[in-house]
Amino acid sequence: MIKHIVMWNMAGDTAEERTRAAEHLRARFEEIRGEIPGLLHLEVGFDHSRVDYACDVVLYTEFDSQEALDAYASHPAHLRVKDALGASRIARHQVDYRA
Repeated sequence: MIKHIVMWNMAGDTAEERTRAAEHLRARFEEIRGEIPGLLHLEVGFDHSRVDYACDVVLYTEFDSQEALDAYASHPAHLRVKDALGASRIARHQVDYRA
């Protein structure tokens, strides 16, 4: 199993704008559940610590293999999400690891 974790800081001048951007991100990712072969689990969470070094949003996914994760990167459903999010994200961090 491969775990793929991505964290973002969202664009916006106010907390409300960043929250709206985060909600939009979550909605777009939740739309692709069941569309991508090998994607076993998907969840999106929002930071509640509000410490200055925290990211705003985390995507936690599990894939049945490295090949499934590789295919996800270019899958039309995933590309649709990336296009829909556009410039709503200002920073991105990623970790992939075997469980």
